[in-house]
Amino acid sequence: MRILALEPYYGGSHKAFIKAWQKRSYHDWTMLTLPPYKWKWRMRHSAVTFAEQAEKLSADGLKWDIIFSSDMLNLAEFSGLATQEVSALPSIAYFHENQLTYPVRFESERDYQFVMTNMTTALAADAVWFNSAFHRDSFLDALAKFLKRMPDNLPLQAIEKIRAKSEIYPQGIEPIKPVLKPENSINEHGNPALRILWAARWEHDKNPEDFFEAMKILKKRNIKFKISVMGQQFRDVPEVFGWAKKYFADEIENWGYQANKADYEAVLKNSDVVVSTANHEFFGISIVEAVRAGAYPVLPNRLSYPEILELVDDDSRKKFFYDGTVNELANRLEELALRFQNGVLWGRDCQTAVRIVTRFDWDNLAAVLDRAVEKTAEI
Repeated sequence: MRILALEPYYGGSHKAFIKAWQKRSYHDWTMLTLPPYKWKWRMRHSAVTFAEQAEKLSADGLKWDIIFSSDMLNLAEFSGLATQEVSALPSIAYFHENQLTYPVRFESERDYQFVMTNMTTALAADAVWFNSAFHRDSFLDALAKFLKRMPDNLPLQAIEKIRAKSEIYPQGIEPIKPVLKPENSINEHGNPALRILWAARWEHDKNPEDFFEAMKILKKRNIKFKISVMGQQFRDVPEVFGWAKKYFADEIENWGYQANKADYEAVLKNSDVVVSTANHEFFGISIVEAVRAGAYPVLPNRLSYPEILELVDDDSRKKFFYDGTVNELANRLEELALRFQNGVLWGRDCQTAVRIVTRFDWDNLAAVLDRAVEKTAEI
């Protein structure tokens, strides 16, 4: 099958997703991409740019069976601007994120025209793929509330139209060989300090304040630990990071963004526990990668996390979640630190979580997505 892939923001998770899938896909791909710069302008102009590029390629004899685009493209505009041959193709829109529930510091900063772009893209597509059920449900629920604010001609039927053609296809990860040591050998090298990882964007929606507050409690309780704090940084970094770098100077093992993939994976493999304190998460790829590398997950029982780790009513799954409060997080980490010192961090089965997340390995996921494309093309 011949796929015309349109990615206006070819960077970060968008690039990693399409590049890894294409590498393993048995379909033929034509990639039209734009650099990851000025995302608002990419959403505004990419439909015009890609329509022109596709027309030139089509004139040169290229043909396609289906269109695959990300949420950064205004698919409805593209379809209106493209040649009739291209606009008639079935299409899939993949939502990495959305502009309605993506966090902003102040609601006045949100541009509602981009919200409408997301909605019309979903309406124009033959299939809408979300990276988690949590993402789909939170977007559609918020969209219903948003549309009710319109003065008249409320297009509320759009909600069920989008829901009816929505499917869940998660993001994949490159396979990481986990470091799984026998429990009774964990402290052979005489280092009883629990290595704790926090890996997320350095922004307020990832709630770093709660993480460092929990670490402060552990320090006051004289619990031995080391921390690695990774993640992408932007111009406005929350002030808590400056304070924490000084306060936890003796506990810091790694600090800041790891641009080199090998260095990043080395930190994952060296971590005993990975923690999330996020108030917002559409999927949670850094958590999946850390768990795949062998880290014990300690996650708030909210957002996409229960879905990712398949939370069910048995102890083997519930032990990975806390109630989302600072005190509960500190208590859980103290418990794990004591278990670690006694050589029983995981208990009987140190591969429980690893087995759960292997379904996200690209080697397992690519063929699933290939078949899903074929299914949509048959509509």
